[in-house]
Amino acid sequence: MSNDTTRAAEVLAEHRESIDRLDAILVYTLGERFKHTKAVGKLKAEHALPASDPTREAAQIERLEDLAKRANLDPEFAKDFLNFIIQEVIQHHLKHQE
Repeated sequence: MSNDTTRAAEVLAEHRESIDRLDAILVYTLGERFKHTKAVGKLKAEHALPASDPTREAAQIERLEDLAKRANLDPEFAKDFLNFIIQEVIQHHLKHQE
C-alpha cells in the first residue's frame, strides 16, 4: 500500500470509531428518552389523559426542525425521525391504557 492509501485507511478507521461511539450515544439516549416517555404514558393512563398531545407534538417538531437547521442536519429527516419516535411513544401510551 502507498503512504496515501495507508493514511486514507487510518483516517477511515478514525471516522468509523467516531461513528461507532456516536451510535452508542444515540442508542443510550433513545433508551433514556423512552424510559421517560413510558413513565409519562403510565402517568397519563393513571389519570385518564389522552395518549397523544397534538399541540406538544407540533411544537416539538418545530423545535427539532430549528435544531436540525442549526446542526446542519436535513430538517425533513429530523421531522421524519421525530414523527417516528412520537408514533412509537403513542403506541406505548396506548398499551398502558389497555
